[in-house]
Amino acid sequence: MSRGQFLIRGMNLAIIGTGYVGLTTGTCFAEVGHKVVCVDNNEDKVKSLRQGKMPIYEPDLEDMIVSNVSAGRLEFTTNLKDAVRDCEIIFIAVPTPPHEDGSVDLSYIEGVSREIADALTPDMGYRIVVDKSTVPVSTGVKVLQVIERYSHKGVDIDVVSNPEFLREGSAVYDLLNPDRIVIGADSQRAMDMMKRVYQPFNAPIVEVDLASAELIKHAANSFLALKISYINAVSAVCEKAGADVELVAMGIGMDKRISRHFLNAGLGYGGSCFPKDVKGFINVAEQLGAPMELLKEVERVNTAQLERFLGRIRKKLWVLRNKKIAVWGIAFKQNTDDVRESVAVKLIKRLCEEGAEVCAYDPKAAETGAAALAGYDVTICDDMYECVRDAEVLIVATEWKQFATANLVKVRELMRLPILFDGRNIIHGENALHAGFEYHSIGRKTLRPTED
Repeated sequence: MSRGQFLIRGMNLAIIGTGYVGLTTGTCFAEVGHKVVCVDNNEDKVKSLRQGKMPIYEPDLEDMIVSNVSAGRLEFTTNLKDAVRDCEIIFIAVPTPPHEDGSVDLSYIEGVSREIADALTPDMGYRIVVDKSTVPVSTGVKVLQVIERYSHKGVDIDVVSNPEFLREGSAVYDLLNPDRIVIGADSQRAMDMMKRVYQPFNAPIVEVDLASAELIKHAANSFLALKISYINAVSAVCEKAGADVELVAMGIGMDKRISRHFLNAGLGYGGSCFPKDVKGFINVAEQLGAPMELLKEVERVNTAQLERFLGRIRKKLWVLRNKKIAVWGIAFKQNTDDVRESVAVKLIKRLCEEGAEVCAYDPKAAETGAAALAGYDVTICDDMYECVRDAEVLIVATEWKQFATANLVKVRELMRLPILFDGRNIIHGENALHAGFEYHSIGRKTLRPTED
C-alpha cells in the first residue's frame, strides 16, 4: 500500500493507550485515511507526542506520525470522554501485564471499560468497543458486562475482538500489509462496521465469533514460540552430532507445510508478546480444564537455551569473575529499543552476578537498557568498537544488521583475546575465522584458527 493512497471516506476512531500497539495502530489507521484520536492518561506523554517526540523507536513511525498530525488525521489527548463522544469505534490498547502464575492482569482493561461506560450516553448513537490488547478468552464478554453495568440506560453498544499481529521492528509494515485481519463479533452490525475500518487494507478478513478471535492470538503466538523452541532443541542435537543447524533448518523450512519462518536457532525468544502469551495460554487452558503440557515444555526449552549458552562460555573461560566481556545487543530483537523480557538483558545480568566486568552496546536500546539493568555494574557504551576494547570475549546477543557486517579485523585488534560467541548466528563463520577469531555459534561446529 502506498502512502497517501486512501480508498474510502475516513471513519472517526479512538485508540485508548499509546504503547506499541496503540500508537502504531492509530498512526496506521490515520495513514489510510481515518480520523484518529489517540487517548492516554499520561499528560507528559501526550504533550511529548504533540511535539513530535517519540516514546518508542519503531522504523518509519516518527515520520508517519508527524505527517498525519500535520494533515489533521491524527491527534493526541487525555480527554477520553470527548473521544468516546466523537468517535464511532473505540479501540482499547492498554497494557495487560502477566501475574506470577501466568494469568493476565486485566485491571487496566476493566478501568478503561468503566471510563467508557461513564462517557457513553444514549444520544450518541451506536458505538463499538474493540479489544485490541491481547486478552484471555471471555474478556470481551466481561468488558460488555462492565459497560452495561456502569453506563446510562439505553446506550447502544457492541464489543468486538480485533487482535493485533504486529512484530516490533516492523510494526508499521505489518499493520499496513497484514497477512490477515481477524474480527471477532457476535453481531452482524458490528462486523460490517469493522469491515469498513479495514476496507483500505488489501488482506483477507477472518470473520469469527468473539471467543474464537480471542483464542487465535494466544494460539498463534504460542505456536511461533513452539517453532523457536523446537529449532533450539534441534540445535543442541546438532552440536553433539557435528551437524549445522542452519542447513538442517533450511532443509526443514523448504517443506511448504512448515516454512523457514521462525526456525532460527539462537538464545531463545523474548519480548513483550511470546513469553507473556505462552504463559497466558497455559493459564487459560488450565482454567478451562484442558492443560497445555506441550507449552510448558516450550518454556523449559527456552529457559534451557540461555543456560546452555552460558555453560559454554564458562567452559571456555573457566571462571567469569573479573573477566571483561563485551555484549553486542540489549534489545530483545533488532530494529526496536524494547528490552522487555530481553534474553540479552537476562544474559548480561547473569554475567554480572558471576562477577564479570560487562560492557554492552545497542544501537537503539541504550536508554531502555540502562533502566532495565539498573543496579547491575554494566558499562553501556555509545560505540560498538569501543565496547570490545580489551575484552576477553565478545557475545552477539541481538541480531542487529550492523553486528553482522562489523569490521572483524578491527574488532580482533581491539580485543584482548580472540573469542567470539555468536548467540544469533548472524556472523559468517569464515569471516570470523579469517579475522583470527575462535568462533562459537548455536548448533554449529566451533571454528578455530589454524596455528602456524
